[in-house]
Amino acid sequence: MQTKTRSRSMMRLTRRGRLALVGVGAVLAGTAVVVPLSLGGFGEDEPRTLLIPEGWRASQIYDAIDKALALPPGSARKTVAKAGLKLESAAEGNPEGYLFPATYTLTDDTTAESLLRQMVETANRRFNGAPVAAGAQRNAMNVYEAVTVASIVQAEAATKSDMGKVARVVFNRLERGMPLQMDSTLNYALKRNTVHTSINDTRIESPYNSYQRMGLPPTPIDNPGEDAMRAVTNPTKGDWLYFVTVKPGDTRFTADYTQHLRNVADFNAQQKAGAGSGTPSGSHSPVTRPPQ
Repeated sequence: MQTKTRSRSMMRLTRRGRLALVGVGAVLAGTAVVVPLSLGGFGEDEPRTLLIPEGWRASQIYDAIDKALALPPGSARKTVAKAGLKLESAAEGNPEGYLFPATYTLTDDTTAESLLRQMVETANRRFNGAPVAAGAQRNAMNVYEAVTVASIVQAEAATKSDMGKVARVVFNRLERGMPLQMDSTLNYALKRNTVHTSINDTRIESPYNSYQRMGLPPTPIDNPGEDAMRAVTNPTKGDWLYFVTVKPGDTRFTADYTQHLRNVADFNAQQKAGAGSGTPSGSHSPVTRPPQ
């Protein structure tokens, strides 16, 4: 991503968009918890599993299920409406955010419907417990809103240690009536993963365009893991409003717009020198204006 090298480029408030590639049957990415689906099946000597990484979108998970179960493309997506998923009313039948990232055991009884139900049931167990509910309440949110913030944190944080700070930036901006201006929400609207965002991109008509719309997007933008949820329910204390990953391992948070511009200048210098070009997930710098 380059913020100053082209006239159509911008400074951005977000750090990155993540693209994980789907393998056939299983995926080597993310943090996993083994969740058995049913007994019996392919035999104990050669169990089959499907790994859903943290931060995958529902669309990626549907594709992974189809491949893992050797189903025609689009099969898992089509089963959502009839799978009887126990979702929050605010989700309006959309399981985004509740397809919990874990390693799921596959047997000969596994279907797309049973797999989707197990993912949602796992998410409900993780998210509806007292710690998450209490943490959401402390931040004046319901659980569904907390999952939505966690999905942004999952997409934006460079490292686990950055998650609490990214969550705090989100809350600070919401409290000050500032638009979130997150590339991750814009990428979700555009159904892409990229580190490049143009001015025209930020003008699209979408409820997920956090450059134009105030508040949270209407749904989560991916399926967050427990670390992201923990960061949202217990965000790091701080007054930050901006952040930029200058280079891998160097994400800078600040409440001062002038300091932020200096951080962005350092980012641009790194990009010009090619130091950040090898980052697999890319780097973003904030598109923001000073608080009004």
